[in-house]
Amino acid sequence: MDHTTSLPIRVSTDGTTGPYIRLPYSQLEEVKRILDRHGILYAVKENIVSMSGGPFIAVVNLGRGADANAIQRILDGMH
Repeated sequence: MDHTTSLPIRVSTDGTTGPYIRLPYSQLEEVKRILDRHGILYAVKENIVSMSGGPFIAVVNLGRGADANAIQRILDGMH
């Protein structure tokens, strides 16, 4: 769950470079550990931004060949 919105963290597929995850920066390390544990390749965008004074947001790019549905199932199992 996204700690700032209380909504599930989602794998988005609307990008042109492949699926990605947008999440609070405070949860980035947890998500990276889960992706690493499952052998999922990713790259974290260098720019961490805060919109309108809100929480800092990180973007994790998963790449064109990533299986967005499988990664979503893994994230849905996060505790």
